[in-house]
Formats: sequence, structure tokens, C-alpha cells
Amino acid sequence: MPERNGHDVVVVESPAKARTIANILGKQYKVLASLGHVRDLPKRELGVDIEAGFQPRYVIIRDKEKALRQIREAAQQASTVYLATDPDREGEAIAWHLLHAAGLLGRPYRRVVFHEITPQAVREAFRNPRDIDMRLVEAQQARRILDRLLGYKLSPFLWRKVKRGLSAGRVQSVALRLLVEREREIEAFVPREYWTIDALLAKGDASFAARLVGYLGRRQKLEIPDEAEAQRLVAILRSSLYRVESVDRREQARRPPPPFITSTLQQEAARRLG
Repeated sequence: MPERNGHDVVVVESPAKARTIANILGKQYKVLASLGHVRDLPKRELGVDIEAGFQPRYVIIRDKEKALRQIREAAQQASTVYLATDPDREGEAIAWHLLHAAGLLGRPYRRVVFHEITPQAVREAFRNPRDIDMRLVEAQQARRILDRLLGYKLSPFLWRKVKRGLSAGRVQSVALRLLVEREREIEAFVPREYWTIDALLAKGDASFAARLVGYLGRRQKLEIPDEAEAQRLVAILRSSLYRVESVDRREQARRPPPPFITSTLQQEAARRLG
């Protein structure tokens, strides 16, 4: 077994991130990239033992063998291996797979996570390493197994019963159903005419806009079904006198909206663009 040279090894996912982290940590650390996932379910079979409690069977991804070899060789000479893959369930699973695929079991290793690639955040993460969070690993495994069970089983069924080339999946099939249900609602919608009445009320130099919300006690759900009814009400309202019953004044503080995250960006785009 080669002698350890005292250098620590850090494994991240992308080569670009590896270069940045290496510049932050300095020469004491050797930073390598896993290039994403290193193991997965086999492509040409289900890869999930349903009878054994949905036990997955993982194989090394073919084009990741070189990266694994480099990590394995560096780890043999390292004092500690730091698994600094992404701070989510996919990154946690990659760290766990590296333990098994790169021969790190039994060697000193630690898990570090950071949410921004700045010197302060990276150094703080290395001051507070932890173990691999198996809850996140198992969550990723459940997601991957569900993807495989649905896609592997349902896609061939669609080819036989509907059309070749179609696919099904854990997310896309549910999303497709939501789209279909919404489209059916749109197709079943029957347009209904309704009118509103707005007025500009003024006295002297003061004026304000108002909308008719009630008439002769019909305040709840005032409906004006057609133009004839609207014109009839307008004729009555033109000859009426109006009195301001109350004026409410209040102070309000409005904070600027927070920066977009993915979900709020999508919501705002849908609201503005349809």
C-alpha cells in the first residue's frame, strides 16, 4: 500500500468547480471531479429486485471508470478524503456511491457541503464536515427506483398499445395528466357575457373612480348580464345623487419583493405571459 503523503483529497462533481475549489483551498488539497454520477441502474434491465424489498443493483457508468481510477489512486495516498458534491439529495447519493465505487470504505473521509463557491463559504464548510446523510441518499434511491419502475414498465406498454416512441415517467405522466385535465376544462368552458359599470365621481377639484358593486340591496354577486341591462342602470345612475359615507385612511408599508427563485420566476412568467 503506498505511503500517505499528508495531502487531503477533495471530490466535487465538475472540473470547473474543481479548479475554483483548488484555488481557494491551496496546495494542501488535491481536488478531483467525479463528472456527476458514477454508478446507476443498468440500462438494459430493470435493475431493481422487487421481491427483495425493491433492492437496487448498481453498476459503474462506463465513461466514469477513468475518473474513479484517478480518485481511487489519489485516495490511497491521502490523509482524508472530502466528498464535496452538491448539497442536495443527488449530491449526497453521488458521495455515497463514491464511497463504494472508488474504494473509500475504511478510509478516513468526511462530507462537506456549501451553497456558494466563495472562499468564506468553502472554508466554513471544511471547518464543519459531517457524515453522509443516509436519509438523503435513500430519498434519491427512492426517486431513482420510481423513475425506473414507471419508465421501464410503462413505456413498452405505450409502444404496444398506443404508439412507438412514447414514454412514461414519474413526473412527466403526472404532468401530462394535469395538462389534459386543464385542457378539458378549457374545452368545456362556456363563455358567459357580463358587464361592469365604472364611474368617475367628482366634486370641485376632487375626483375618484368607483365601481358599482350593489344596487337596490343586490350587493352580493351583482350580475349585469347584457348591454341592455347595463344601459338601463347607467341611465338611472346618471340622474342619482351620491354621498361619501366614510373615508378610510391608513398607512401601509410595502416591502420590495424578494429575488426570484425558480418556482416564483415560473409563476410570474405564467401570470404575465399566460
